[in-house]
Amino acid sequence: MSKQFIYSISSIRFDENYQPADSTRLTTNFANLARGENRQENLRKTLTMINNRFNDLAHWDNPTADRYSVEVDIISADLDIKGNGHTFPVIETLKTTIIDHKENKRIDGMIGNSFSSYVRDYDFSIVLPEHFANHPKSAPPEEFGDLHGKLFQHLLNSDAYKANFNKQPVICLSVSSSKTYHRTGNQHPVLGIEYRQDGCALNKGSLTDEYFSKMGLTARYFMPANSAAPLAFYFSGDLLTDYTDLELISAISTMETFQKIYRPEIYNANSTAAQIYQPSLKYQDYSLTQIVYDRAERSQMAVTQGKFTEDEFINPYQDILEEWATSYDVASETVQREAAQKEMAKKQAA
Repeated sequence: MSKQFIYSISSIRFDENYQPADSTRLTTNFANLARGENRQENLRKTLTMINNRFNDLAHWDNPTADRYSVEVDIISADLDIKGNGHTFPVIETLKTTIIDHKENKRIDGMIGNSFSSYVRDYDFSIVLPEHFANHPKSAPPEEFGDLHGKLFQHLLNSDAYKANFNKQPVICLSVSSSKTYHRTGNQHPVLGIEYRQDGCALNKGSLTDEYFSKMGLTARYFMPANSAAPLAFYFSGDLLTDYTDLELISAISTMETFQKIYRPEIYNANSTAAQIYQPSLKYQDYSLTQIVYDRAERSQMAVTQGKFTEDEFINPYQDILEEWATSYDVASETVQREAAQKEMAKKQAA
């Protein structure tokens, strides 16, 4: 299998001239804004929101709140299963770069941020509804998310990822409307006030949390300064020490902007999350951004894309996917990856 299951990585700039690639999931945060007659205005306003929020959080030595701007690149990871050059777009995520206009330099931002996956659409839009239709009162299947989790960790262990990125991704999503969150006494200078999900230990929470745990990611929840609600951060390693303040700010400013656009009931609410907080998409006291898009269309397309994945990826490659997933040793590859990272760090420090 040396030539099978090989990832390749490509990128495209997310700016006001952005045109989604043919393989891009249409419901992604970025592609959804880049369609229709308002596309350029949508993109321009989104980037302005990201920059303003970044400067709000990175306020030191920044009296006019315009020292920084953020470049956003869409990172696509395509998987060649058979080694014949035919690839499937497994994962899309974002990479930020920070422009420091005072020092006239570019600074690496965060890899991760948003997370887009055809296989995730398949799992949540096809597999899960079929399971609950046949077993209404049961838990999700025990193996739910196993394949997706291994595909994600295989990406992180791949030569393509290691050649392009030197840190593990941090994915930043909305908190779950099915859970209650309790404010803790812990406060980070950038991430803000920490919340803990009701009655859960790390990696034991919402279905999304469980799904991401199979990707090797842990969840923590923080509400940054001047935010309306906490964000869910998914990461491996140590969220608080592995990343610089500016890297964390780039993730917050980018993803909070998208959440304000797509979940204004939570993240553009006119009140701040209380000490005990349950998010609700039925909350009425919120403001809309000036960005125009079709909310109904976006919510309906996940099923279409899940079906596409079933037809073009799962069914044609089912046998080889099952064989690969059974034999793939996440722990072994992760140990090798971490050893390589430590060796690289030693060389850089020398």
